[in-house]
Amino acid sequence: MKFYLLLLAILVLNFSQGQNINPQYDSTLAKKLGADEYGMKMYTLVILKTGTNTTEPKASRDSLFAEHLKNIRRLVDQHKLIIAGPFGKNENNFRGIFILNVSNLEEAKQLVSTDAAVRANLLTPELYNWYGSAAISEYLPASEKISKQKMN
Repeated sequence: MKFYLLLLAILVLNFSQGQNINPQYDSTLAKKLGADEYGMKMYTLVILKTGTNTTEPKASRDSLFAEHLKNIRRLVDQHKLIIAGPFGKNENNFRGIFILNVSNLEEAKQLVSTDAAVRANLLTPELYNWYGSAAISEYLPASEKISKQKMN
């Protein structure tokens, strides 16, 4: 009888532990993406707000924003920027977001300071630690395939 109780306990323990393991788990991919056991990791979320420089001439502003877009491409190519995009009009003066593939706010500040629109105070960044799926960078190759316009 004790043998059967022991066997039953082992089966229950194995079954309950097996319930928590994802059968699709890919340890190689998880390691490559820097995922923790939940498939998550720390990033830096940057909210770009309207800056204090509101008197920049249009030609200069246009040039600075062209440099802003080039900087976005450079950071994507370096695998430091995973998500970037503008907000629609809003009452908070939010202009856009970046999700940077860095968990250190100091490194994130250095990366953001390379942006011409930030340096010219056309945009003001707010930086936050953000915990999200380690797989979000995997959308980038697909995004390249669905955009008709090539980003410079």
